[in-house]
Amino acid sequence: MPLSEHEQRMLEQMERALYAEDPKFATALEGSGLRTYTRRRVYQAVAGFLVGIALLMAGMVAQQVWLSVVGFLVMLGCAVLAVTGWRKAPKPGEQPAAAAGPQARRQGKQKRSMMDRIDQRWQRRRDEQQGGQ
Repeated sequence: MPLSEHEQRMLEQMERALYAEDPKFATALEGSGLRTYTRRRVYQAVAGFLVGIALLMAGMVAQQVWLSVVGFLVMLGCAVLAVTGWRKAPKPGEQPAAAAGPQARRQGKQKRSMMDRIDQRWQRRRDEQQGGQ
């Protein structure tokens, strides 16, 4: 759900206040936070995948089927986390999608106008329902 105009103005005011109060902290939070978070998530998923392999092998050696199944499930879960984290990670030097360029801005406007139309329809239906009661 998109932010209302009032919420957007409040967010912009908070951003300006943050930049005015502590510009170094604000620039540190700007873009690299998402990249390092997703990179860390991918590394953790790879480590978990290796733990899953170890559990699978230990289950096979100890002839414990349940341990092998747990190892496989850990591997599967970590593989899904790694792939989704890898796809979401912005490339080095890449800006977030909102500031990527004119094409992304056009798509954002199209999405926003579609969401505005849906929001207007929703509001109209609510008004009609309240008027009929």
